[in-house]
Amino acid sequence: MSIHPPAQRVWWKQPIDKIEAAWIGLALIWCLILFAWMPYWHVFGKQNLSTESYKTSTTAFEKKTNDMIAKYTVRKEADGQIPVVAPPAGSNVYLAASKWAWNPILELKKGESYRLHISSLDWQHGFSLQPVNMNLQILPGYETVITLTPTQSGEFGVVCNEFCGIGHHAMLGKIYVKD
Repeated sequence: MSIHPPAQRVWWKQPIDKIEAAWIGLALIWCLILFAWMPYWHVFGKQNLSTESYKTSTTAFEKKTNDMIAKYTVRKEADGQIPVVAPPAGSNVYLAASKWAWNPILELKKGESYRLHISSLDWQHGFSLQPVNMNLQILPGYETVITLTPTQSGEFGVVCNEFCGIGHHAMLGKIYVKD
């Protein structure tokens, strides 16, 4: 064992050992398997959401959301503060994130499809549907659209999973799915 470095050698001109070459080959093969797995899993794994995104303005999105609320409100919750809307199956449904709140609460039907449009009216938020663990990044000026078909009934929580300021911890919403 030496405490001094070896004499001047060009390390890349040294012969490679068989075991080292085997490990490099094994790592390369594993990388190729994982690379091929990514598009396969996206198509057949049913884990990654296929979303659409469109440029929008916050005022235009807020108007669409308010129009839907005015048309489909069935009741109000949280001391009359938050409207609960029950849009018809197959319709466009709007969910706005702003100042530590999700607006409105949605009431959907199990087995029916909806086009869910989500946008932020102020700054970056995260959309996390629990306990399904669906996660999206929501940005102001962009409308993210997913096709949502609830497969089980119950109450689902909508959580902001991007830190958005002092009231972030209270940014909770709901989606009800009825039979």
